[in-house]
Amino acid sequence: MKKRNFGLAMSMILAAGTLLGACGGADDKDTGSKDNGKDAVKVGMVTDAGTIDDKSFNQGTWEGIQQAQKELGIQSKYLKPAGTTEAEYLKEMGNLYDAGYKFIVLPGFKFETAVFKAQDKYKDSKFVILDGNPHSGDFKPVVNDNTVAVFFAEHESGFLAGVASALELKEGEAGFIGGMEIPAVQKFNWGFQQGVKYANENLGTKLNMKAENVLYQGSFDNVAAGGQIAAQMFDRGVNVIFTAAGGVGVGAINEAKTRGKAGDKIWIVGVDSDQYADGIYEGEKSIILTSAMKKLDNVTFDLIKRELDGDFPGGETLTFDAKNDGIGLPEENPNLSDETSAKVKEVFEKIKSGDIKVAAEQGDLFK
Repeated sequence: MKKRNFGLAMSMILAAGTLLGACGGADDKDTGSKDNGKDAVKVGMVTDAGTIDDKSFNQGTWEGIQQAQKELGIQSKYLKPAGTTEAEYLKEMGNLYDAGYKFIVLPGFKFETAVFKAQDKYKDSKFVILDGNPHSGDFKPVVNDNTVAVFFAEHESGFLAGVASALELKEGEAGFIGGMEIPAVQKFNWGFQQGVKYANENLGTKLNMKAENVLYQGSFDNVAAGGQIAAQMFDRGVNVIFTAAGGVGVGAINEAKTRGKAGDKIWIVGVDSDQYADGIYEGEKSIILTSAMKKLDNVTFDLIKRELDGDFPGGETLTFDAKNDGIGLPEENPNLSDETSAKVKEVFEKIKSGDIKVAAEQGDLFK
């Protein structure tokens, strides 16, 4: 088994996130770095539902911005809106703009109509929207030259997590807890189911999924509900739960950690970023089997770097998948055997080459 010590690194990240959150957004000091004689670029972010240290989408995006500050000399700031309406998002985008933060990253589909307006209102700014397209409410994408829309192949990442779970557990029951029933979350679910099915049919495993153990809570911030749903699934004999639910997933992780301390052999599959450290419950033991990752930090960092290099892909809609290494499992998975990890890498390469095609829609799974 591979092992690593996540404690110190993650505690530093979370401590930073907590401090920044307490300040309601933190404008880091100018690093003094220059790029081709120009002042350091100011990169801002508006958080979606949840907090900057949500162990998921907001945090993964923010970590990419922080990496850019460290390595590229940018300045950074995030703002948390009072709510999740278009008006509240636009207000915080305006506040960032007024403070000179004219490269703005927006993590989530809820920003779609807000960025549609902002890209016209602030024409000298650059916008990156993750998991969404700018539109006026009619769902017809309009990506201006100062905006980039980014999507991920969540179904491929979910597929790998399903294969890994089946290979490691060999048999038993699996479940899925989603937040809002939106395309990105649905694709994680559908991919996971396909991965389990593939392993059962091709790799000799017997991990089952029942309809009663696949559900959406309806939000991304109800921690208590996540814990309750996970408890019910575990009580029904579920051995591993894949959570794609933000704060709801945090609740499921907390419930699993409590049961892990009591000696129960149960697991959680994390989402978006490597959640291993969030599942630690005793020493170096973590309840996180592996995580279905969207490489939010890498993508955010790369787009900032492209801006600094004068290569911002404005007007484009980008998709990150296995072919361009935009999704995957963590490089290190302490709770996966070497044999499981090696087999999952083989499956990843088959997805990358096109030998395995993962359906993005659930209907295709049952044909």
